[in-house]
Amino acid sequence: MSRADQPSRRSVLAAAVVAAVAGGTVPAAAATVPSATTAPSGTDAPTAEGTAPAAPARPIDYHAWTTYTDWRSGTAHGTRAFAGARPGIEITTPAGTTEYTDPHTGTTATWEYATWTSPVHRLAVPATEAVVSWNAHTPAGTWLQVELQGTYSDGTATPWYVMGRWAAGDQDIKRTSVDDQSDGKSTIWTDTFSLDDPSSGLRLASYRLRLTLYRRPGTRLTPVVRRIGAMGSDIPDRFTVPASEPGGIARELAVPRYSQEIHAGQYPEYDNGGEAWCSPTSSQMIIEYWGGRLTPEQLSWVDPSYADPQVCHAARSTYDYQYAGCGNWPFNAAYAATFDGLQGVVTRLASLTDVETLIAAGIPVITSQSFLKTELTGAGYGTSGHLMTVIGFTADGDVIANDPASPGDDAVRRVYRRREFENIWLRTKRYDANGKVRSGSGGVCYLYFPVNPAPSQRRALRSVGIR
Repeated sequence: MSRADQPSRRSVLAAAVVAAVAGGTVPAAAATVPSATTAPSGTDAPTAEGTAPAAPARPIDYHAWTTYTDWRSGTAHGTRAFAGARPGIEITTPAGTTEYTDPHTGTTATWEYATWTSPVHRLAVPATEAVVSWNAHTPAGTWLQVELQGTYSDGTATPWYVMGRWAAGDQDIKRTSVDDQSDGKSTIWTDTFSLDDPSSGLRLASYRLRLTLYRRPGTRLTPVVRRIGAMGSDIPDRFTVPASEPGGIARELAVPRYSQEIHAGQYPEYDNGGEAWCSPTSSQMIIEYWGGRLTPEQLSWVDPSYADPQVCHAARSTYDYQYAGCGNWPFNAAYAATFDGLQGVVTRLASLTDVETLIAAGIPVITSQSFLKTELTGAGYGTSGHLMTVIGFTADGDVIANDPASPGDDAVRRVYRRREFENIWLRTKRYDANGKVRSGSGGVCYLYFPVNPAPSQRRALRSVGIR
């Protein structure tokens, strides 16, 4: 569970609606249609009579570069694309050297670097928010930086925004998000690109991503990146969402159960210990569902008296030293993808019907939600931000979840009412205990799945926009 005494990292996004709510109004849904001169390719411009086309059924666009052809389509400076069972990019001849001073240690070091820049991706849904996620291998002595540059619907461009500086370990650099990035139109909030004023009608129309790979001079080691993508979305501001009908998917997946609460007080340097470890605990459950295991050597740093040491390792491996927490969404997906045979992405889903489709194919879903104690029957707590795993549905369509905010591993499995769960997960606005407007995740989730999905899994992923 997130730190209960602090506002959500995205609560600032609700500031624009506070005055309107106080005055008895709420901003209109954010599905503003571009003008005819700015309608992106692949969408319909307004008709000659001036009427807007119907809003897309799924206001979410996840796009990724994963194939050899994808990697060859980018612009490389010192990197090369390679083929094989799982294509990617790596350093060949570095483009140069640079110094990096780690803001969290004060250490300055020299690094060789090389870059890869994606082609421009024009969003099918011009977006108010975007989240980048990646899958990479970073041997000791290497790391990477991920950036996004976009074009707005008015034709102007964003700066190159840093979306993360990442390594699987924490000995070379401290993985970190970067604060204080804004151009007056958009801002980076930890791991999320967000327009400052969606009500203006301005949208992110397209973007490109840039990878910078680093290694210590003189070594032949290299980071390897096998997936990079971004989820852009335009989710309407809403306090409630339409209810979906149960799909008759009465299935429960055999996902391991881990409690974050049994780690309370352990390793307080990682976000004050286990009571804030909902994200890595959820990630570890799903990683192990897919067969991912940590070796005794990897766990050797953990106090042997601690139960479930793999949860401690997951917390350390997802910790964002700038955010000072383990809840950085892309860092969790990247951690999952360090396990052989696994991929991880951050996206949004449109309803519990999407989740049912994935569960039917054997794919569990990690969801992000925030709620008052009274809004989720049986939870027994309220939270400004919490991750849990959906592992199935009852015959009546209620949600079976592994909730890490439980007193012990044996209490992790919960059944939550469908309507309550769907609303607290999909809404973008909510009221806190003091009646103030706060933000909701709008359907954010982590999806971890095999590098080679079964045909039914591939179909399920494609149905929710993941290829």
